Amino acid sequence: MDNTGIFPQKFICAATEKNTYESFVPSPYFRKTFVPGAAGGRLLVTGLGFYRVWINGTEITKGLLAPYISNSDDLVYFDGYDLSAYLVPGETNVLGFQLGNGMQNAPGGEIWDFDEAPFRSAPKLAFALEAGELAICSDESVKTAPSPLYFDDLRAGVRYDARREIPGWNLPGFDDSGWKNAVVCDAPKGEKRVCEAPPVLPVRELKPADIRPGSLAAYEPRGDVPPVTVPEDADDGREGFLYDFGQNNAGVIRLKINGTPGQRVVLQFGELAEDGVLDYHNICFYPDGFSQRDVYICGGGEETFVPPFTYHGFRYCLVMGITEQQATPDLLTYIVCTSAPGETGGFACSDETANTLYRMCDASDRSNFYYFPTDCPHREKNGWTGDAALSAEHMLMTMDVAASYREWLRNIRAAQREDGAIPGIVPTGGWGFQWGNGPAWDAALIWIPYYSYRFTGDRAILEENAGAIGRYLRYAAGKRMENGLVKYGLGDWCPIGGEVKPTLEFTDSVTTLATAERAAFIFGVLGLEDEKAYAEKLACEFRTAIRREKIDPVTLTADTGCQTAQAMALYYGVYEPDERKKAEKALIDMIHDGNDFMDVGILGARALFHVLSDAGESELAYKMITRPEFPSYGAFIRFGETTVPECFELPGEGLYSHDHHMYCDIKGWFISRVAGLRYNPDGTAHDRVRVEPSFIKALDFAEARYDSPLGGISLRWERSGGGTVLEFKAPDTVEYELILPDRPASVGRGGFRTAVKE
Repeated sequence: MDNTGIFPQKFICAATEKNTYESFVPSPYFRKTFVPGAAGGRLLVTGLGFYRVWINGTEITKGLLAPYISNSDDLVYFDGYDLSAYLVPGETNVLGFQLGNGMQNAPGGEIWDFDEAPFRSAPKLAFALEAGELAICSDESVKTAPSPLYFDDLRAGVRYDARREIPGWNLPGFDDSGWKNAVVCDAPKGEKRVCEAPPVLPVRELKPADIRPGSLAAYEPRGDVPPVTVPEDADDGREGFLYDFGQNNAGVIRLKINGTPGQRVVLQFGELAEDGVLDYHNICFYPDGFSQRDVYICGGGEETFVPPFTYHGFRYCLVMGITEQQATPDLLTYIVCTSAPGETGGFACSDETANTLYRMCDASDRSNFYYFPTDCPHREKNGWTGDAALSAEHMLMTMDVAASYREWLRNIRAAQREDGAIPGIVPTGGWGFQWGNGPAWDAALIWIPYYSYRFTGDRAILEENAGAIGRYLRYAAGKRMENGLVKYGLGDWCPIGGEVKPTLEFTDSVTTLATAERAAFIFGVLGLEDEKAYAEKLACEFRTAIRREKIDPVTLTADTGCQTAQAMALYYGVYEPDERKKAEKALIDMIHDGNDFMDVGILGARALFHVLSDAGESELAYKMITRPEFPSYGAFIRFGETTVPECFELPGEGLYSHDHHMYCDIKGWFISRVAGLRYNPDGTAHDRVRVEPSFIKALDFAEARYDSPLGGISLRWERSGGGTVLEFKAPDTVEYELILPDRPASVGRGGFRTAVKE
């Protein structure tokens, strides 16, 4: 459907008063009647922040949180709908809309200054309908009234009073004479465009694994969160029934209840519970009563409610305000959602520990993909650029996210300052330039297009971002100190043990080196020779400065002599080829001195295990990952985690999230290093695969697959009858390079099956 050229010019609202914690403003309904002369029709609509849309009472909204999550001063997203199946020619038809606050008015975003964003306003609606010769747009003739949703916030949750429902409000024949006319308001400043990112949709439903009487632990918000008193919450209490869904995920709850009129049902969501006590103190960015809480006031009788305009990250829900008879398994259903449901790759092996860790990483990736990669689905829901840069490779390897990345990059470019600087979160209302960014975060602008091209072959994502990449490189070059290094932003975040061991100027400079090299690759693909030469020169200058300032020429240890520094120097090519073996041995010695435990932050973890595999130490890497002793990924399983936490900490220590993706690169390591399926390893040819398995002694088999642009590719190795059989399947158009310990490297096309001597 072609929506070009029909963007509406007028935006309307119900009122200018904004919803806040202290003063609730109901989500508005809008309705527009019209008589089409023909059956065909198309609709273009946006709601800022979110909208729902009905035609003659049938909801056609594309998914949860439509149309997108953006800064409306940068980009204003519209969705297009074909109404051919819904319009009734020659009769009165009704378009119905409901608006949510979303990012347009986000009191729950106070920590990141969204409550003070220059684009902040009450929700706005714009639509254009073409049906034959009939053309209507949003204007003052649209009728509006308050909906039963009397509070909504993307992060804090929603409140709904079913007693205020308006039967038939979105149907023909409804008497809207008592409704007000909409008010024309200022249009947002951002560029109008049709959203091309996949929608947020349900992917599965979970029933409770356990129900028991429960209560709330004490809750203390962060010190910079002002207290809020809501009189209607006074009698809610802190006891109810705890629903455990067995998995940490992200989505919404379907409440199905036979309630009494005015019965107040409070749904408090969280990740942690023990002995029936729900503890949500780790989600402490909100006033009490607004930290992942939905409230439903019953109208009476059989009722079903699914909250709009929000979502939560949780495993547990404490339901307050219900009777013991109402606390049945059918009361709540967990609707797990994501905008990344499709798979592009996978892994399995004979070790259930590794399989469980892979599933945990996958759950963290998907519950943190709501249009773009978020840092966590509960506390923040922010598009942290650093997290996204670290996860881009393994997400593209396993999830259908290329189109989503391309859309989000438009928002990153729009947020980029004229001098080339990038904020630490996108979208932003201005927060994140002075704190929360730096080279390892800014890298998202370059690394996401680089990996997207490597896995999909799509040049468009490179072409669209080339200009912004060039501006960023010049910005980064201008940040250099007298010694040729850079030092700004965040470093090796969330380190094991809490101590950041590499210097900021080392991790920043090595990351900028890697970014410049990837930028040079991008410019080379596009034939931008001057830009390529600039990026290559910049990379060379950084490498020279790093080697001069941060590498001991005798011991070949990097920076402070820690695991992160040594792994990053190896992974990002700081050492000369003839220095690698000695530098690798230095890293291995560090690990052995630490009893074979990880001692890194997020930047070190991204490099460590790949470097060990390059050094022929995949066994050591596998042990470090899967061992049950803390600190390790295996310890997370022992602690009862079902997603990957933000930090490597013992249970009960710290205010950290239990559902992050920034430590999830092991998902890709399992595929590329254990199974040994390395698609397009150097980025230059989309018809090439390196087959280089690590025959881990603890495994009987390992297998991986990837859906390449040329077709499905799979690899499996299995021990059987005293030997190992390796089977590779690929289209005949795919060239493979086979690297095994028992023979010289070889190349071929298509699939093969061979016996291997380990």
